[in-house]
Amino acid sequence: MDTLEFNYFFKQLEYGKYIDETNFRFIDDPNEYDYFLGYIPKYEKPYWIGNCDVPNGCEFFTANELVNAQVFDGKSLKERWDKVRIINIYGICLEDWIKCCPQV
Repeated sequence: MDTLEFNYFFKQLEYGKYIDETNFRFIDDPNEYDYFLGYIPKYEKPYWIGNCDVPNGCEFFTANELVNAQVFDGKSLKERWDKVRIINIYGICLEDWIKCCPQV
């Protein structure tokens, strides 16, 4: 397993638990570049993306802003979701994350 349905993933991102440090790739990227995103509640803008079109990454107030930001080769995560393959979430593989971490 290496992907989730977008609405399910988005719901988990909004929930903000056990989602920080989500590592993923786009299958159409020949360089297999790793991207990261997450949620850290202690910050004013708790949602973040690293390794994107914005130098040093970017931060957002909401999950909706994060998934719609056009920062992956000029497209949003939502637009490119069908090409996303998740490496791990919360530091564990996707299958273990689904088994071990409470979700909404």
